[in-house]
Amino acid sequence: MKPVRMYTTRVCPFCVMAKRLLTAKGVAYEEIRVDESPGVREEMMRISGRRTVPQIFVGDTHVGGFDDLSALDHAGKLDPLLNDSNS
Repeated sequence: MKPVRMYTTRVCPFCVMAKRLLTAKGVAYEEIRVDESPGVREEMMRISGRRTVPQIFVGDTHVGGFDDLSALDHAGKLDPLLNDSNS
């Protein structure tokens, strides 16, 4: 399974929903809190092009936020992305 990292804040309801979805799928993820370190949000914005949280990466692929993650799951494309070992 590819590594998953997610930029979050403590009070973000979309972050909670994204973590809940990944946990329900048995996916371990690295949570990076942008509200705990001043430079982390700038790093997230630089690599994702977005300023809102969550920002979710599966391997080197930027998935986007919770809505994007949920849409991938509903389309049946999240599991293959998580399990694809060819990237």
